[in-house]
Amino acid sequence: MGRVPNHLFVVDDDKCFGCGACIALCPVNVLDLHNRLAVVDEKNCTHCELCIPSCPVFALDILPENSI
Repeated sequence: MGRVPNHLFVVDDDKCFGCGACIALCPVNVLDLHNRLAVVDEKNCTHCELCIPSCPVFALDILPENSI
């Protein structure tokens, strides 16, 4: 799966507690931890969605730009 036009990969920082499970699965290494929160280099994210099911608190998603 490629980038979804007009969508952004988002991390819900109210849910994320920095476990790092998503980082381990990112094939393009665009996820990192900052202050115990996952952050994404969205511009370089491929929207492959491999990390999304790894999150135990469902803090990751790809959403339409206009809904953010």
